[in-house]
Amino acid sequence: MLSKSKYIRGLQCDRALWLDVYNPRLAKYTREQMQRFDRGRDFEYAFKSTFPDSIDLSAELKRNVDAYPARTAELLDRIHTPSPLRGTPPNLGGELKSVAAVDEHYLGSSPKLGEGDRREAVVEECETITLFEAGFLYDDVLVLADVVLQNPDGTLDIYEVKSGTALSDTYRRDAALQHYVISHCRPINKFCVVYNGLDGVNGSNGFNVVDLTEELEEQHGEITRNIAAMKDILRHGEPATPTGQHCLEPYACPYQHYCAQGVRQMSLFG
Repeated sequence: MLSKSKYIRGLQCDRALWLDVYNPRLAKYTREQMQRFDRGRDFEYAFKSTFPDSIDLSAELKRNVDAYPARTAELLDRIHTPSPLRGTPPNLGGELKSVAAVDEHYLGSSPKLGEGDRREAVVEECETITLFEAGFLYDDVLVLADVVLQNPDGTLDIYEVKSGTALSDTYRRDAALQHYVISHCRPINKFCVVYNGLDGVNGSNGFNVVDLTEELEEQHGEITRNIAAMKDILRHGEPATPTGQHCLEPYACPYQHYCAQGVRQMSLFG
């Protein structure tokens, strides 16, 4: 099964893709790379904090990635399902209720209701729902979306969060794969990439939000071909790809030290 990170790795180098799948223990990351990962997580957390009423699937499922798509589908499918076992919360009126409001109502009317039950009440009785790390699987490719908001009509608004200060080609390719997979699972209203606006001049709180929906739709054909080529690579033995400039762009490859040990052939993806 491919993932978003493996797909991006495969675009950079076919051998790195193969190693990521079959021998990831060979990867070596520098301190600078680890610090960049940390900055990315901090920026992502800051953006997610603007969605207070949300469900984080990673908190529930941890590293059990195979369970993400089914749990995501369950939550999205149940959003409009009425709960026959619970009373009606106050002020329905077609408005989205906060977790706190639902908790206050149910704690008062049913002291025995647990945290899990209250959270299910939010899912079942709100008109919209926001998920963090929602999982989608199509064509043996799994993607976890940073922020997914389901609208009342069932369409999805998706936000992919990046800590860089520019909308790079790699960010676009990353988003394109997610759009490709998710659009085959659910209808998409819009797909946005959020990147670092630094001082906030071009975006609220430093978040630059760019809608790439139309652009991403146009890349589906290329993505289909890339996925097929990568699957073919993974059906065979380790590629003999030489080291070169592609080891450094767009990211420094964590397998450079290993690949430098021998002579390799040219990468399938150039």
